[in-house]
Amino acid sequence: MRIYTLRIDGRDVSGREDETILTVARQNGIDIPTLCHLDGLAERGACRLCIVELQGSPKLYAACVTLVKQDMDVITDSPRIRDYRRKILELIFAERNHVCSVCVVNGNCELQNLAVKLGMTHVRYDYLNLPHPVDASHPRFSLDHNRCVLCMRCIRVCKDIEGAHTWDIAGRGIHARIISDLNQPWGESETCTGCGKCVQVCPTGALSEKGKSVAEMTKRPEFLPYLQMMRKEAEP
Repeated sequence: MRIYTLRIDGRDVSGREDETILTVARQNGIDIPTLCHLDGLAERGACRLCIVELQGSPKLYAACVTLVKQDMDVITDSPRIRDYRRKILELIFAERNHVCSVCVVNGNCELQNLAVKLGMTHVRYDYLNLPHPVDASHPRFSLDHNRCVLCMRCIRVCKDIEGAHTWDIAGRGIHARIISDLNQPWGESETCTGCGKCVQVCPTGALSEKGKSVAEMTKRPEFLPYLQMMRKEAEP
């Protein structure tokens, strides 16, 4: 396994050839904001909030899916990057109805925390306000499509960790949404094990436990690396 030497924000760091910019940055205490990334899950590069600049290239790169290279020079924070991250965040808020004051994860929401962290004080784009359904057919959990940011964490944890592959995405563009099985109500799913892993990794209030009122729902995504480690150890 090759070890590469590179620079991140002017600091000399090293990383394996199979590691991403995001991984190496966090190993060295350099923070890069993310929404779709979660330790223990495969990367998808869905949210693009982890964009960084590479010296010598006019493009922006998603740090979570860009592997490190020898002598790579990475910039994780600049006026251009901050502007793009705020725009991406505003577009996420504008696409669906994220009303924090009545959300079950108010105060415990990763999307809300990112808005504060990135200094997003308002949304400059028109809200789409498309009507999205709420699926409360499951006896323990509920799915509110109005809160979903299509990070696909639920799909990945269900497939890669639980092995059920209950969740998937139907539709394209602004009409894309999470579905269970072949677009059946969640409560009628024949593959769902009721484990609740998808609820715990959801960064917003899209997936939540029933019986939780405003600001009462907390998530516990920290269990994933442990489950992944145990699963690998159990493999023949």
